Amino acid sequence: MALELTAARPDPALLDLPWRIPLEEWPEDLLAALPRGISRHVVRFVRLSGRVLAIKEIKDDIARREYEMLRNLRRLALPAVEPFAVVSGRVGTDGEPLDACLVTRHLQFSLPYRALYSQSLRKGTATRLIDALAVLLVRLHLTGFWWGDVSLSNTLFRRDAGSFAAYLVDAETGELRSRLSDGQREHDLEIARVNIAGELMDLDAGGLLQEERDPIAISERIVTRYRELWAELTGSELIDDTERWRVDDRIRRLNKLGFDVDELEIMTDVDGASLRIQPKVVDSGHHSRRLLRLTGLDVRENQARRLLNDLEVFSAATDRQGEDEEIVAHDWLAKVYEPVTRGVPRELLAKLEPAEVFHEVLEHRWYLAERAQHDIPITDALADYVAKVLPKKPDERSVLGVDTEELPVVADTGP
Repeated sequence: MALELTAARPDPALLDLPWRIPLEEWPEDLLAALPRGISRHVVRFVRLSGRVLAIKEIKDDIARREYEMLRNLRRLALPAVEPFAVVSGRVGTDGEPLDACLVTRHLQFSLPYRALYSQSLRKGTATRLIDALAVLLVRLHLTGFWWGDVSLSNTLFRRDAGSFAAYLVDAETGELRSRLSDGQREHDLEIARVNIAGELMDLDAGGLLQEERDPIAISERIVTRYRELWAELTGSELIDDTERWRVDDRIRRLNKLGFDVDELEIMTDVDGASLRIQPKVVDSGHHSRRLLRLTGLDVRENQARRLLNDLEVFSAATDRQGEDEEIVAHDWLAKVYEPVTRGVPRELLAKLEPAEVFHEVLEHRWYLAERAQHDIPITDALADYVAKVLPKKPDERSVLGVDTEELPVVADTGP
């Protein structure tokens, strides 16, 4: 059998990896010390051609199916890891066939949920992770993707201005359809509820949960948050004909949630006394697209919302609210945002992404001002943050030396 490499943009350096050796036996000098979640498959990280790749050893047909599914999800602009290649036709040094490998790009500054709990986190982290997972699940369902194995373990999380953004990692069981039925959506929700409860029980048994509520009660939040968001995004609303302002109010509520409305369906009743409105097409990333248009900064949704708020404060403080928005945004970028992000010492750049650093500096300035009972210049807040706060944070670009497989585990509820 000959080694076969399937990739949209193949890297010849992939052929230099020791594919004749089972993945779990690969030498340490090839591996990147990145946090791994619980998995029923062998997963390893390698550095190759200046990038970090995640390699998962699975059956050939499953690897190819998941590779194509991840490509489809990326084409639909859904939050998922990027597929890089499938390596098949592997034969061991003993002549026996080996499983294929699915190769994906490592998502920088992302962490599995167990790695997050290996750090010192404030209470409420489980709630914020579940909220992020609920948003991800709604986005997937709106597109017609049935996951089939929803869990914290099958998700990566990136910090997003005090919250988290969730990314699908494992699409092994997923199916992409034109539209999901209510039964299919509810099935995914039940899978999520059961899996999350088990995962939180593992954390609780290991003394890592940092929550006072029962893990089962916390896991119920995925159902509540999902249904609230789904109803807001897709539900119809009956309004009186004299309250047409509520049409704009509905759009504003969706924008606040981070979704754009591409089209509204508005129907009048028989006597014309009331209107029924329903969003026909919704798309996430309202604030991030607006910030990208104004400044060129490509950040996550909550980060974008926070940066846009600071841009508005800058506009008001400089008495420029009537000027062209893009010109003001350019000045804010040059005079406020870039001086803060460039003020981080080189040795601390791997701690957090620039947009997350800017958010944390704004938070730190607020705490300093509250303690001092007067405004604090952002330059002073940055200096204090860089000296006292940022050095204590782990390097989230890599989190070297943290392996979540070594954290306390009671039951394997992961993929």
